[in-house]
Amino acid sequence: MRVVCRCGDDVPTKRAELGYRTCLVCGDKAARQVRHTVAPMNKSNYMLFTDPELLKQLNPKRIGE
Repeated sequence: MRVVCRCGDDVPTKRAELGYRTCLVCGDKAARQVRHTVAPMNKSNYMLFTDPELLKQLNPKRIGE
């Protein structure tokens, strides 16, 4: 099974067997572009936020700023 990354390099066989379709270098670049944060909710669990605007809505006193 030969998988070619979008950059033209071959994806290592073991990595392709795990389902990855990018080489390590391209996969690292893509992972570094994703930004997120985890915040505790009041009397609840932790939630994952990828949009900073949603995170700002957690504190209603700061909405006017």
